[in-house]
Amino acid sequence: MNEVELADHSFDLSEFHADELRDAVRAIEVPEPDEMSDSSSSVGEQFPLIELSGLSGQRAACMRWSHPSRVRAVGDLGDYAFAWFGGVDVHLDGNVGDGACEGMRRGVVRITGNAGCGLGAAMTGGTLAVYGSAGPRVGAAMRGGSIFVRGDVGDDTGAGAVAGTIVVGGDAGANLGDGLNNVTVFLRGSAESLAPGVIEAPLRKREEVRLGLLLMSASIRGKAADFRRIIPEARWNAEEAGAGEVRPNWR
Repeated sequence: MNEVELADHSFDLSEFHADELRDAVRAIEVPEPDEMSDSSSSVGEQFPLIELSGLSGQRAACMRWSHPSRVRAVGDLGDYAFAWFGGVDVHLDGNVGDGACEGMRRGVVRITGNAGCGLGAAMTGGTLAVYGSAGPRVGAAMRGGSIFVRGDVGDDTGAGAVAGTIVVGGDAGANLGDGLNNVTVFLRGSAESLAPGVIEAPLRKREEVRLGLLLMSASIRGKAADFRRIIPEARWNAEEAGAGEVRPNWR
């Protein structure tokens, strides 16, 4: 998203209830998307750019937006910002509270500040990048998509996650990966503790290549080789046994 691009529509959050704003956005005419990408904002440049102002910690901002659109905003938002988001591209220059991007389904969301508890919980798709730090339970119960946090994350990151990728550029809190299933956590710093049954595994070449591409897509600087791979021990044993691709019933 080009920050000097003129917005097609502007809304002051202080003047709208969350449901009213969602209805106003739905009324904007947009071309029918043939295919939407989870990782490339350039695909969505044909969709309208919406600029939000009047941010003052509102809760549930842009919650359940599914209308194809791009969003640009400066300021801090409260809990559940962009929850169940299904738009195209978001750039928020600010912080968010708890539950940001919970249930996110598609698109790209970039947050330059910090996030609270439950970032990306239960998300099923899309790319979520936070350039500050995040609280506990990042990616808890996630079912797909990719989460990037350039700073630190709190306790119980990845708890109960069954699919997707979590990338942490800083340190992690305690109990990292509790109940982790077919999910990979890439960690550049150190973890206070790993959950039982979760280990630090060597970064295979294919994983290094994949991580490098993911870092590029999230506009995060760093070498893939600087990260370590955190996975369930059972998954590592299956890999070492020469099972090739991990079978769905490995656990």
